[in-house]
Amino acid sequence: MTPPDAARAGSESGETAHFRALERLYASAPINLLFPSTLSITEAGLSTISFDAGDAHFHAAGAAHGTLYFKMLDDAAFYAANSLVNDRFLLTTAFNMLLTRPMGAGPIRAEGRWLNGRRRVFVAESRLLDAEGEEVARGTGTFMRSRFPLASLPGYSER
Repeated sequence: MTPPDAARAGSESGETAHFRALERLYASAPINLLFPSTLSITEAGLSTISFDAGDAHFHAAGAAHGTLYFKMLDDAAFYAANSLVNDRFLLTTAFNMLLTRPMGAGPIRAEGRWLNGRRRVFVAESRLLDAEGEEVARGTGTFMRSRFPLASLPGYSER
């Protein structure tokens, strides 16, 4: 599917500025003190999150806890969708996950991709890849425009 018109985001430099602002917003979120990770948005409707999983993220059986799967899958899908919206913060309204295999320590990558939605509700999917590049989980989320202007959120603006 083709992403919505980039006209709302302005020129390519305006779109790129929006992507960098979303990356700053992600980096400034307090939750990322518990899950140090990096967001990259290279084009509208796509996002990548990089993270190093370690023992602190494991459950008693020695593999990554489901909270790590959910956080990375939700964030990747969310930012893929919010890359298409330059005025409002989106909110997750539903998220479904499929965990296909245990994930151990090492670098992981979450890839998000917008699927559809152009006005109020957006649908995006994501997948989680382990250190070997094998898919360990996938998810699909529904995201809705909130009443929070992006420009009002700490981290989005360079102020």
